[in-house]
Amino acid sequence: MKYGDFEGPAEELIGRKLKEIEARERVRILYAAESGSRAWGFASPDSDYDVRFIYIRPMKHYLELQESRDVIEGAMDAILDINGWDLSKALRHVHKSNATLFEWANSPVVYTAAPQWKEIWESAKAYFSCKAAMYHYYGTARKNYARYLTGERVSYKKYFYALRPLLACKWIAEKACPPPVPFARLAGTVLEEDMRECVDRLLQAKQKMPESEQGERIEVLHTYLEEQISRARKTAEEMTDDRNQDWEALNRVFMHTLES
Repeated sequence: MKYGDFEGPAEELIGRKLKEIEARERVRILYAAESGSRAWGFASPDSDYDVRFIYIRPMKHYLELQESRDVIEGAMDAILDINGWDLSKALRHVHKSNATLFEWANSPVVYTAAPQWKEIWESAKAYFSCKAAMYHYYGTARKNYARYLTGERVSYKKYFYALRPLLACKWIAEKACPPPVPFARLAGTVLEEDMRECVDRLLQAKQKMPESEQGERIEVLHTYLEEQISRARKTAEEMTDDRNQDWEALNRVFMHTLES
């Protein structure tokens, strides 16, 4: 990987960038992982690295009265997209069952994980909500379909940005637990047999194309996406609210992490 004066493995460069963020921002990074197409398993040759991290500041910071940002943008260019959330922000979103955070935590590509992360994530797991996650993935699929897949020529990348969340909806409906991050596992488990050949061909084509390249729309896939979007909405509406309203476990793990 070539990046400015650096030439070497991407993991080494990302590790250096995370260390620079810790030193510059005076924070401790608790967890950092790949998000996006490289974690999902369908990166294009020119896909960037989407690195997401959770950090914590010294206890004194949380006792100060003035408001401060709870997000750090570490890098954003054609190769690296690195940003992170303060642990306090992350845990508030865990309480809402933010599906994106569950994806970060379940990423197959982890760059660093502090010893405290295991306890944090064990506490967070109890806050996964099937209904909240179903609405998240349904909304993601619907928006990507409407925004990118209605023309005669479409980005094959965007097919997966609609298809993957719909498969996540099917996983949640069938298994009532967080869906796996890798697309191959999702598709191998819940994608209908008669759609697999079409999706496999699309995946092979996408992995050879630049991010911006377009191709002719695939009618059988459009029909499938429309049917699944409608089904996911109906399923989400019929689900009971299963959100965990308790704060005790999250407050406890936050304080324990601050003290460690």
